[in-house]
Amino acid sequence: MPETTPGHQPLGCVLGFDFGEKRIGIAVGEHLLGIAHPLITIDEEANDKRFAAIATLIAEWQPVALVVGLPSYLNGDEHALTLLCRKFSRRLEGRFNLPVHLVDERLSSAEASQALRQTGITGRKQKPMLDQVAAQHILQSYFDGLAS
Repeated sequence: MPETTPGHQPLGCVLGFDFGEKRIGIAVGEHLLGIAHPLITIDEEANDKRFAAIATLIAEWQPVALVVGLPSYLNGDEHALTLLCRKFSRRLEGRFNLPVHLVDERLSSAEASQALRQTGITGRKQKPMLDQVAAQHILQSYFDGLAS
């Protein structure tokens, strides 16, 4: 049986995903520390290239779980991207045989943009890192939920 944290989560790395139709932001964190960090943005629209890049990251980081941000309208209603995120999470689970946790990601992109502005990164300079910082917020939300 794998080692677990006091909250009974397996120790180890977790990858977080901010899924988009054009880009996927990815963050990384560790259950024991409960701190997420931006990692990379996959700027590909072709699924085979996306999943090849994800497979490389999974081989490198050896995560024990994956976290996918689940978008919805502010009132909680689902929309087209919500369904695509659910499909993406099922594909991750099926391809990599890892547990996938869905986390509410409402306002994660706005929070990421605000965080980047606070560090002096504004406008178009945000684009290359916005999705991975949004993934960081999603993954941090997952860790924070475990701690409460």
